[in-house]
Parts: sequence; structure tokens; C-alpha cells
Amino acid sequence: MTAIVTTMKTALIEAWTNRKSFWLQVSFMIANDLAIVIFWMLFFREVGTVRGWDTGHVLVLFGVLANVTGISMGLLANARRLGQMIADGELDAVLALPVDPLLYLLVRRVDTALLGDLVFGPVVFIASGHANLETAAVFVIVSLCAAAFFASFLVVLGSVTLFLGGRGEQAELGFQALLMLASYPIDLFGGLIKLLLFTAIPAAFVTGLPTRLLTQFDWGESAIFLAGSLGSVLLARVVFRAGLAHYRSGALWTRA
Repeated sequence: MTAIVTTMKTALIEAWTNRKSFWLQVSFMIANDLAIVIFWMLFFREVGTVRGWDTGHVLVLFGVLANVTGISMGLLANARRLGQMIADGELDAVLALPVDPLLYLLVRRVDTALLGDLVFGPVVFIASGHANLETAAVFVIVSLCAAAFFASFLVVLGSVTLFLGGRGEQAELGFQALLMLASYPIDLFGGLIKLLLFTAIPAAFVTGLPTRLLTQFDWGESAIFLAGSLGSVLLARVVFRAGLAHYRSGALWTRA
């Protein structure tokens, strides 16, 4: 774990080296997030409440979503690139190191732009009107659990490349689908689509359930959510480790 923590520190230092670029990317991401939030605020200002969702609820949703993407895609940027790295044979250098390969890959790079979400998320949550000392603690916990679902989902998709080969694009497609579906209030969906959000594409566990726990906390749902996030991490590790037996070296000795 010392090596993993040091690796993450190194990745953050690399991102911070060019300070002008760092703040520019962070600022653009915050501006992008702000534009989306303003749209939803104007929408609910005109239509009022939709299936129990109002401005306050949607601000909680985007606070959670920003925090989740900041953690899972900002701090663990390689989760999104894992399939492509496998397809290009870039795991050679990692497998030679005396560290857990999956953990090392996940913390090796950060996405500077998405670090802006880590600033934006808590600010939006405070602006929602649901913030206090108790919900702040819940906000941190559900964000970590939701980030575990998000990153694990992408790791599983990326690991499929180990079994089936190909160009590893499924993780990027999964990222776009999950991000899009998680950006909408879960109660706007129904039937088979809502079932999909709890199964194949776990968007409900990224924003839907965390938002409900922050506005209507329930110990039973919290326990299930925590157990589910731990299960998703375990599944991702099992799939990745099983896939390594099928990995074919690309003889490409690069820095992962």
C-alpha cells in the first residue's frame, strides 16, 4: 500500500506541475458543470415538481455525480482507459512490478479536468439546502460507494478485453452510457429502463440511490448500498485477475 500511495502522490504532482494548464482545465470543467446545473434549475423553476423531484433534489444529484466522477474518473483516470491499455499490450511494465497491478493502474494517472468535479460537487450539495453535519458525512460515504460502483463497472468492461480481445472501446461506451443515465432523476424512468439502471448499467447506484439516502436516509438501504459497493469492487478484481491468465504481451515496454 505504501507503493500505491506513493504512486498516487506522484500522479497528482505530475498533474500539478503545469499550474496554468491545471487551473485552466479545472475551471473549464467547473464552468461545464455549472451550465448543466443552471439548465436544470431553470427547468424546475418553470415546471415545478416532477415525480417528487424539485430543484433541491436535482442539486443533490449533481453534487453526488460531480463528486463521483471526480473520484472515479479524476483520481482513478485509468479505469476509463483500461480496455485500450490491454488491447495495446501496455500491461507488460505493470506486471513486472511488485505491486497489485489493478490498484497500480487505477492510481497511476489522474484526469486534471475532472478534478474540478471534486471542487464543484460539495459546493452544489451545500447549495441544495440539504446540507448539515449529518448529511455531510453521508455525502462523503455515499460518494465513495457510488464511485466504487462507477469505477468497478468500467474495470469489468475493460477486463472483457482480456477474454475477448478487440480494441477495448467498450469501457468508453460504458462510461458515456453510465454518465448520461446517471445525469437524470431516476424516477423519470420506468419499466424495463429502470430495471436496466439497477442491473446492466448501474446508474441508479451512482446517483439515484445516493440522492435518496441524502434526502430520505434509511439504515436498511444504506447497508445494502454499502454491501453492493463492496461487492462491485470484489467482482471487478475477480474479473480482472481471471482475465490476466488470458493476457497476451504486446512486447510494448512502456510506462503504464
